[in-house]
This record gives sequence, structure tokens and C-alpha cells, in this order.
Amino acid sequence: MTPIHWKLVVDSADPHAQATFWAAALGYLEEDHDALVRRLLDLGATGPEATVTLHEGTPAERLAWRDLAAVRHPDDPHDPNSGTGLGRRILFQRVPEAKTVKNRLHLDLHPEPGTRATEVARLEGHGAKVLRNVDEPGGSWTVMTDPEGNEFCVH
Repeated sequence: MTPIHWKLVVDSADPHAQATFWAAALGYLEEDHDALVRRLLDLGATGPEATVTLHEGTPAERLAWRDLAAVRHPDDPHDPNSGTGLGRRILFQRVPEAKTVKNRLHLDLHPEPGTRATEVARLEGHGAKVLRNVDEPGGSWTVMTDPEGNEFCVH
């Protein structure tokens, strides 16, 4: 069987804020879909209501999808025509409902050994919160939440 290409999709209230947080947390790149959005607008395949201008008035100004944002691993290939990552990728999509229960799927972050406290503090600086510290015979880690309350662990 040929391996299947996949991406992780995360429901969110603000996909662009989530992409900014997770790009910082993982050292990933926020995908730039400006060229694709402009091309589809020019063709009439989408309307301006489906887009948003990010970083307006700055040199980094670009068009993006209003309800979608993504991050990708900086070493993985991407399509330069669309800005879409072709490897390790997380897509954030806007949904109307708020998160109400514990995640059934979460990320475990593994910083360099001995740097967990520093990494937890760095993530708090980006808007994450500590839920609890776990110390069990099988290991220890810190359970955190991202800015929208999605749980993840730092080992």
C-alpha cells in the first residue's frame, strides 16, 4: 500500500490566531495563500467575502482565506503556486461552535531534554496556559492549552 498523504485539521474560532500560535509553538511557517487567493479572485471563482487582509498596512500585507489558515514544517516541500504545504501540516478551520469537551486527539511536544520548564514558559508567552503538571512512574509532562483551550502536552 502507498502511504496516504494527510494533514491534521483543527476546528477553531479564529484560524489565523491559531495558526500564529502553533507556528510559534512548533517553529513552523504560516502558509501564505496570497497568490492563490488573488488568482481565484481574478478568475471570479471566489468573492472578497471569502477573504481577509492580514497584516494590513505593513510590508507583510497579504490576502488570506477568511475561514482557513495553515502552518507547515519549514523543511517540507510546498506548492509555490498555492502556498500549500505538501508534508507535515496543520490546517485551522473556522467553525461556529465553541470547544466544549476534552480533546480526543492532541499533540505532544518534545523539546530538548532538560528544557521543559523553559519551553512551557515560552509557550505561555504566546498565550498557552498550564492545566497541570503530571509526574507518574511512566514519565512526567506538563498539560497545557492553546489560546482556544485545546489541550497539548510538553514532555
